[in-house]
Amino acid sequence: MTPTPIRRTLLGAALLLAAIPAASAQDASSTAEQTIAAMTKIFGDHPGKRSNHAKGVVVEGSFTPSKDAKTLSKAGVFSGAAVPVTVRFSDATGLPQIPDGAPEANPHGLSIKFKPADGSEMDVVTNSLKFFPVATGEEFRDLLVAITKSGPGAAKPTPVEQFMAAHPNAPKALATAKTPSSFGRQVYNGVNAFILVDAAGKRTPFRYRIVPVAGEELLSADDAKAKGPNYLVEEMPAHLAKAPVAFRIEAQIAQPGDTTKDATVAWPEDRRFVDLGTLTLTKAVPDSQTAEKALLFMPNNLPDGVDQRVVRDLDAVR
Repeated sequence: MTPTPIRRTLLGAALLLAAIPAASAQDASSTAEQTIAAMTKIFGDHPGKRSNHAKGVVVEGSFTPSKDAKTLSKAGVFSGAAVPVTVRFSDATGLPQIPDGAPEANPHGLSIKFKPADGSEMDVVTNSLKFFPVATGEEFRDLLVAITKSGPGAAKPTPVEQFMAAHPNAPKALATAKTPSSFGRQVYNGVNAFILVDAAGKRTPFRYRIVPVAGEELLSADDAKAKGPNYLVEEMPAHLAKAPVAFRIEAQIAQPGDTTKDATVAWPEDRRFVDLGTLTLTKAVPDSQTAEKALLFMPNNLPDGVDQRVVRDLDAVR
């Protein structure tokens, strides 16, 4: 099946699937397998490549935590010393050769692997959507299956049109993804909630927001279309050869009544934001395609001091 723009755009939402809970471990395994099968049917089989966000670039740098971060979490990554990081930026879809400026390449992804000296590795997985199209892994699988059944000959309304009508937040979420001038000039959001735990056991629910120090710079559809097919994955290493790229990692703090387990609901912008520290990227890895094969970013790969398990059982902050 040849992927149409709407199919590819919808598939870009898969970046955080690993963080969306299923009913049980067995159900999670089955849901994941069915999801990958649907992706393969849509995008084709590309050995050695990720099923989604197949195209990307790997870079390295460090994270320097803020003083506020240490007061909110006892995790080693926030203890005060700069922490080495490996970062992967990516385009959406499972198509390794997708043009970077194509609308279907949205949402872009930013994944971080923190490597503190105490060995408590932590992963953060974000993308440029402001909130997620669906609330559960099962719903995401159902969306993909609907896409596979919505080819040119499908009767109207197609299965994917029916799905979107029944999940009105899905098209709204997908509409928030835009094309940047650089991977380093886009805001990335962690649409799932986590909990910061301090030394006294105080728990603070939050969501990540990663903001470029240079400011966000988005392109019009025409300007994005005029860019070269690899302008994003080529620009980042070229930029780093001349100067670092920096982001602020922020925590949006939940307030009473904010849902912590429904990623389709964005929290209001008037919520408090805490600066957790600065992500400074300094160099591209020598061979990005080889490096990314060894990288696995798991949103639930968390150290003591950052938790997600309880968040999944909360309806709201109390």
